[in-house]
Amino acid sequence: MAKGITRERIVAAALDLLNDKGMDALTVRALASRLGVGAPALYWHVRNKQELLDEMSTFVMRRVIQALSEIDPGAGWRDAMAAYARVLRSEYLKHRDGARIFSGTRFSDPSVVTAKDPWLESLTGAGFALAEADDAIDLVTAFVVGFVIEEQERNRPDGEDPERYSLEGRDAWLGEGADLVKAAGHLRDDGDQRFERQLGVVLDGLAARLR
Repeated sequence: MAKGITRERIVAAALDLLNDKGMDALTVRALASRLGVGAPALYWHVRNKQELLDEMSTFVMRRVIQALSEIDPGAGWRDAMAAYARVLRSEYLKHRDGARIFSGTRFSDPSVVTAKDPWLESLTGAGFALAEADDAIDLVTAFVVGFVIEEQERNRPDGEDPERYSLEGRDAWLGEGADLVKAAGHLRDDGDQRFERQLGVVLDGLAARLR
């Protein structure tokens, strides 16, 4: 085992590598090089890339839980779920491809999983059945993950492909007709405004289940 190599150091270096190079460049070999050790030294702590991603997503979720602990416990379920969505998005946006590391991962810390219990208690207390409460958390999480994946893809530096999301280029590519599709494309607003509007739709749908 390489001296001084811990899971905490590995995760910190992995997040730095993610921010510098992106998800596709995040490999055990590249991470070992950044830490100045051989790849086998890392296998004492993480067996493969998936386990590394599990650790990274766990680290991010610990920060989410910490931020949520500062929310007024008397907030209604809707305000609490909205706060969760905003905090989750904020944490993902702190890292390049931050939402992509979350998809399909499994938390490595039981305390991160058990932190969900008070949320389920709050939601069931508001009138959701347990299955509906669990679905509500999953739906909001999935919405945020999907939204941020798309958001981060669209916000890549223009130098990578300046014409990739050009509306004029898209209009020309679509050809004649499809006027509503083109108009909708020009109405698209990215960022906070779009996030809040779509989050509202998700929460409205959950509220409708209570009625």
